[in-house]
Amino acid sequence: MRLDLEHDEVDLEHGDLELEGRIAVASNATFVGTIGDVAVVYKPVAGERPLWDFPDGTLASREVAAYLVSQALGWTIVPLTWMREGPLGVGMVQRWQEPDHERDPVDVVPSHAVPDHWRTVLEGSDEGGRPLTVIHEDSAALRRIAVFDVLVNNADRKGSHILPVSEGHRYGVDHGVTFHTEPKLRTVLWGWMDEALDPDEIAGITQVRAKLDGELGEQLATLLSGPEIEALTARCERLLATRTFPRPEGDAPAVPWPLF
Repeated sequence: MRLDLEHDEVDLEHGDLELEGRIAVASNATFVGTIGDVAVVYKPVAGERPLWDFPDGTLASREVAAYLVSQALGWTIVPLTWMREGPLGVGMVQRWQEPDHERDPVDVVPSHAVPDHWRTVLEGSDEGGRPLTVIHEDSAALRRIAVFDVLVNNADRKGSHILPVSEGHRYGVDHGVTFHTEPKLRTVLWGWMDEALDPDEIAGITQVRAKLDGELGEQLATLLSGPEIEALTARCERLLATRTFPRPEGDAPAVPWPLF
């Protein structure tokens, strides 16, 4: 469960972090850069935009906590993520993953053209009144992200926060608004609602629950509040009891906006 920050001859924890540009569409200050020959994303705590429902200055820590839960699941959903000093102060650093968008796992298509074996999330219409459907692929990799999002209580799983890479793997990124104590799950991955979890998914959740009583719990205690860790534990236990994908809870929208 310890962070492995070794990469050939590059010191990812202390090596020079050189900024190369800023991601202008991000809500919070987000930069791309390099540490040696390693491409990274850097989100300084000083650049976080205040939110009414999350404590100020905690988004970077939540991103690292999400990585630790991903590692505990054993599914490599979140790219390597850690906290360190950077040009604009302490922040979250994450290894860059170059997506392959030949086949995005989440899409919007005309309602008459939904491919076989894809899941429907929402139906609506465009400005001309033509029916549209929000869909996502029906794959084991995407199911794992959906389970992960339930555990971390992800309040912002946009389609663009899923990075398709080679051989069918999918990474999840942008986990700053996670681990709230209240139900906050907002996601575009509702296609398996009420369906049974498979044995691999149950095994992953079981691992997280067990590790919360050991090293994982100790690591998360440096990143999250006590009630937030208790809520994570309760979500694990609830999934293990129901063994099904949940339905939306509460009065908040069940999907993020924008969707991508």
